Amino acid sequence: MKGTQKRDLIKIINKSTEDLHQKIDMHRYLMATILEKKVNEKNLNHLPLTNPHRELQLKEAIKDTIEVLEDTRKAFKSKRLEVLRKKLTEVLIEF
Repeated sequence: MKGTQKRDLIKIINKSTEDLHQKIDMHRYLMATILEKKVNEKNLNHLPLTNPHRELQLKEAIKDTIEVLEDTRKAFKSKRLEVLRKKLTEVLIEF
């Protein structure tokens, strides 16, 4: 595995771990709120709830786009497309 690939993999693992910590913290908050019977509409409206299905769709769309850009990069030698591909890769790593 190349150094760049290892760094990218480490970034992905770090981001995944960070996301898991955030979800655990959210779960802890929800459980504490429920157990303390402090649940009301105001509390629920301020929770940063996400839609995992939508996130998965976005990740897949970004992956597909990166693959197409990668597959066609020799046919279309465009600096703008290269920059776009790299930007999407970074977004996917940070996602």
